[in-house]
Amino acid sequence: MTVPAPGLPARVRIHEVGARDGLQNEKTAVPTDVKAEFIRRLAAAGLTTVEATSFVHPKWVPQLADAEELYPRLAGLDGVDLPVLVPNERGLDRARALGARRIAVFGSATETFASRNLNRTVAESLAMFEPVVAAAKADGMHVRGYLSMCFGDPWEGPVPLSQVVGVARALLDLGCDELSLGDTIGVATPGHVKGLLTALNGAGVATDRIGVHFHDTYGQALSNTLAALQHGVTTVDASAGGLGGCPYAKSATGNLATEDLVWMLHGLGIETGVDLAALTATSVWMADRLGRPSPSRTVRALSHKEQ
Repeated sequence: MTVPAPGLPARVRIHEVGARDGLQNEKTAVPTDVKAEFIRRLAAAGLTTVEATSFVHPKWVPQLADAEELYPRLAGLDGVDLPVLVPNERGLDRARALGARRIAVFGSATETFASRNLNRTVAESLAMFEPVVAAAKADGMHVRGYLSMCFGDPWEGPVPLSQVVGVARALLDLGCDELSLGDTIGVATPGHVKGLLTALNGAGVATDRIGVHFHDTYGQALSNTLAALQHGVTTVDASAGGLGGCPYAKSATGNLATEDLVWMLHGLGIETGVDLAALTATSVWMADRLGRPSPSRTVRALSHKEQ
């Protein structure tokens, strides 16, 4: 039953990360053909933003070593944005050579994670991103800035709001078009979410430039998403079937499942353009290829009904 609630956006754009963030931590190599089919099925289910892959060095993320082979296979997906993650200028060159028009850089709000993930300080990572963002913008590309550890860090503990705001503001000052606030280890709660969004607004960061990326470690991803929607956020990251984690933060469990998000949004009368049945079927298909059931509650509930 659809029962709208006051004060929520009429439509939400889902930034689907299953093919990149969802698969990057898989230990067994997923064939390129399977990845391409996964992305095509996600697009067919109505998702208009599907993050395709990463142009990071294969040594760091072996699962995504086939980026040059995969990206050309996605030609013809009209009306679907296919952003890719690039860590540096070399990654940008590789992505641009294949015709990518939307890229993302991946920063950290904390020093320890910046060191472990990028082998740099926060300041050094921003300096690395500066020429990447400048070159991309000069070429007319759209740039997203991921900011991880926005709510808590497994080594440093709770992250001060002012610290997150400072790095977020720096990413926007480099030229990023939008920010994705990452709850990398899933420790956020709704009040914390509203507090950070309010602090960002106070620093001149408009809500329409913010997306949210929640992990469901403590079962808070949907409640945190609702808090963000109530604040006016209209871009939400999610991963089909709840796939994913973070290879550099062992306490980071799966992403918010796209199906669970869509179930909630549709129940609230919020448009997504997503066919939930087709999306569920896609996640069941992918789970079969990974050899394990999907952790998404909605996938399990709907697929059980069909049996």
